Amino acid sequence: MSGSVTTDERLGLRPLTARSVLLSVLLGTHPPELPVRALVRAGALFGIPDGTIRVALSRMAADGDVEAGGGRYRLAGRLLERQRRQDEGRAAAILDWDGSWELILAGPRLRGADAKANASALTGPLRMAEWRDGVWGRPANLGRRLPDVAQAGARIARTGPLDDPAGLAGQLWDLDAWAARALELTAAMDDRPGPALHFTISAAVVAHLRDDPLLPFELLPRQWPGATLRRRYTTFEADLTALLRREL
Repeated sequence: MSGSVTTDERLGLRPLTARSVLLSVLLGTHPPELPVRALVRAGALFGIPDGTIRVALSRMAADGDVEAGGGRYRLAGRLLERQRRQDEGRAAAILDWDGSWELILAGPRLRGADAKANASALTGPLRMAEWRDGVWGRPANLGRRLPDVAQAGARIARTGPLDDPAGLAGQLWDLDAWAARALELTAAMDDRPGPALHFTISAAVVAHLRDDPLLPFELLPRQWPGATLRRRYTTFEADLTALLRREL
């Protein structure tokens, strides 16, 4: 069994589809647009035929995920926000924490099982966790402006220091699981994977960083691997960028 197969199985990584390859390439490009020929070549790196890539691009355009023009495709709509979140996850503005928490208080439209998806779409990008039914929160330690949530039937509030904030953070986020996955991904990057697996691991790291709650250090377990994962990924991404430039 080859080393790349072993790594795939150990990390639970699935082969990238045509759509996921295209998204990964465009999300990692600034500005997020590339010529069709480069996107076709990206697919070829994974053994995905030219026609399959072109069909995927057409479907993504129909869904509003990309826009076409001048022989190029660029990200559009909600995926531009996803790229912003992705970049924020890698280099977030973490502030000194005064002990306060940000809250989103849901109105009737965000309550109940049927509204969970809408609530997640609203609070997920803010890295908030559900505290109790209709209340999401996080420590107020991120340097970003909260959006207007009134149209979603919610309002923003703030609370002062709480009793046992570290215990609450441990209830709201599975920090041990996040840390364990971060260590696995760091080890995988250190294994010097081949081009296809390099790309797949990169996508997995980016997704994992989007799930980092970015808590104040006072609330994190000892030896938290978040900063190490980000530093290692900076080099890993530079290597991947060089590879893509050579290939595309």
